[in-house]
Amino acid sequence: MAEREREKELDAIKEQYLGSKKPKKRVIKPSEKFRFSFDWENTEDTSRDMNSLYQSPHEARLLYGRGFLAGIDRREQKKVAAAHEKETRAEQRRKAGLDDRPEDDAVDKKEADAAAKYDAFDMRVDRHWTQKSLDEMTERDWRIFREDFNISYKGSKVPRPMRKWSESKLGTELLRAVEKAGYKEPSPIQMASIPLGLQQRDVIGIAETGSGKTAAFVLPMLSYITRLPPISEENEAEGPYAVVMAPTRELAQQIEEETVKFATYLGIKVVSIVGGQSIEEQGFKIRQGCEVVIATPGRLLDCLERRYAVLNQCNYVVLDEADRMIDMGFEPQVVGVLDAMPSSNLKPENEDEELDAKTIYRTTYMFSATMPPAVERLARKYLRNPVVVTIGTAGKATDLITQNVIMTKESEKMSRLQKILTDLGDKPAIVFCNTKKSADARAKDLDKAGFRVTTLHGGKSQEQRETSLDGFRNRRFTVLVATDVAGRGIDIPDVAHVINYEMPSSIDTYTHRIGRTGRAGKKGLATSFLTLENTDIFFDLKQMLIQSNSPVPPELARHEASKFKPGSVPDRPPRRNDTVYATH
Repeated sequence: MAEREREKELDAIKEQYLGSKKPKKRVIKPSEKFRFSFDWENTEDTSRDMNSLYQSPHEARLLYGRGFLAGIDRREQKKVAAAHEKETRAEQRRKAGLDDRPEDDAVDKKEADAAAKYDAFDMRVDRHWTQKSLDEMTERDWRIFREDFNISYKGSKVPRPMRKWSESKLGTELLRAVEKAGYKEPSPIQMASIPLGLQQRDVIGIAETGSGKTAAFVLPMLSYITRLPPISEENEAEGPYAVVMAPTRELAQQIEEETVKFATYLGIKVVSIVGGQSIEEQGFKIRQGCEVVIATPGRLLDCLERRYAVLNQCNYVVLDEADRMIDMGFEPQVVGVLDAMPSSNLKPENEDEELDAKTIYRTTYMFSATMPPAVERLARKYLRNPVVVTIGTAGKATDLITQNVIMTKESEKMSRLQKILTDLGDKPAIVFCNTKKSADARAKDLDKAGFRVTTLHGGKSQEQRETSLDGFRNRRFTVLVATDVAGRGIDIPDVAHVINYEMPSSIDTYTHRIGRTGRAGKKGLATSFLTLENTDIFFDLKQMLIQSNSPVPPELARHEASKFKPGSVPDRPPRRNDTVYATH
């Protein structure tokens, strides 16, 4: 007894200090407790059917009945059923020992013919929209057409998009100009927004960079001007008929080139007003009379304030890259220019109110890659019942651009850059930096390394900027080191590679920078150097790379900043893990 008591006491002490080994109770999962078999057992099937369809079941045929309602080709089913009926009848006659009769054969033939001809309205095999004339297009064809080109609209009473130039209502002169400019097929943004412009509807266009937005607003604008009396001595003092505003001088001059390409055939005069040139000279050009003014907002407002220009008969306004103009702080200037126009010609707010065919209303086109609140404010105030045209996904880079992101140290960037440029040979490349000072320093380093390099940034005079761009376009220079001045809208053909030497802080800027390559349907390549200082863009960049099926560097994928949007609070760990210090 004493021995047993002692053992009990020892066990109690062991349990106290070492803990007891209690057998774990096995938890039975509900899936194990109630085990069902959902598999089909052939042996359980008690039915037998005469129909061969059930006796020898087929595998799913994925393309069977494609293009038919719910993928069911009823004509095929009808043929199979008629053939089966014929075989069954023949089998029954054979068993009964009856001879084939001519009338039975006639019935079988009649049923087979009926099955072959079977045609219900919803089963018709239709032609594709590309094989149809405009009159034959059904509502379904238009829907497929919009899906094919990734066109989506928001707005009421939207006209049909145009399928090809010959079907547009641009007029013979303009169509001839389009043909001479070498525009074979319209791009999706042109298909969607030109018919709207010809109806003088207000438009907000959102399309990826390099998609032909300039022609999308220039052609309806020129078509509108051709319907007005020509500028003469009597009305030249009243100012131009149309104004186009762009955020940078380079973009304004590029729009001017594009407009002149078409305007020369119509005898329409185009003047550009940008900073860096004599304002008196520009004012003189406007006073001599012109139909179209293409300008940067600041310089245009200066001209208006100094009375070099008036906008008394301007009823067509285009804001290109509106979001960039707002980002650069041009909102007051843009508002100032819009307020200088006659307000009596604004369309009525009420959508149902009929527009007077004789009155000329103001038409406002706004192209913007994103819609920040300031741009929305402008749109609400100055656009009447606008139609929002979106091509693809807003703010997304085109799929033709291959995006490479390299995690690196600041000290390794230059050697990597030189290797990329050496591999490119004579193909043109743009290198983006965030500041003027950095752009000049990089250009100096590349120049020493023997590359034909030029720079483009806001610290250069207008003449220097134009010389740099011309030299790069004419292949006198193969490398252009630039700040974001070159990030928007600038069209340089055949840029083989865009390199983000320094990453921007916003994903929109990144999208526009890499959009300098892969333009007008060609493929492009973009490489970005990423360091641990660029955490602001980690989250958005990772999402963009995943969406475009581009490789995500493991360092970026693992980094904490790539898991949460900047400014959002990640889920807190439970409070019980915190150390709490009590104070008196």
